Amino acid sequence: MKPAWLILIVIATCLIAQEPAQPTATMKQLMVDLIHPASNDILLAIYRGGPKDDREWAALRRSALSLAESANLLTARGRARDQGNWIKDAKLLADAAAGAYKAAQAKDGKALAAVAEPLDASCTTCHKQYRPDVFPREGGSQ
Repeated sequence: MKPAWLILIVIATCLIAQEPAQPTATMKQLMVDLIHPASNDILLAIYRGGPKDDREWAALRRSALSLAESANLLTARGRARDQGNWIKDAKLLADAAAGAYKAAQAKDGKALAAVAEPLDASCTTCHKQYRPDVFPREGGSQ
């Protein structure tokens, strides 16, 4: 039987030897091809009265999960613009998306409707700060 410290050294060596994954997408690609469509799918489902059948609930779950994981991508090394507001804004996105996912799992239209404002606010908050050319500082997304 090998000593526990030897096993720990092997595991640590393997972890240290791994290089961090290189991003595949640019920030613009993440926003245009992943985050914006997923958030739009969720908001459209809400504003249309919620999913009508199992297929629509499943599509909503996928969009919510994609959006929640996108928050992790936004905070990955090399993408996070700063460790303050950027991280907080990504957390707002993750929390709203997690709420949408939980509502979709439960097929709870009322809980899903409650996600609209926090989801919209997460986008508005970030864009006002980091993309004022895309999203105006005054007003909202109405």
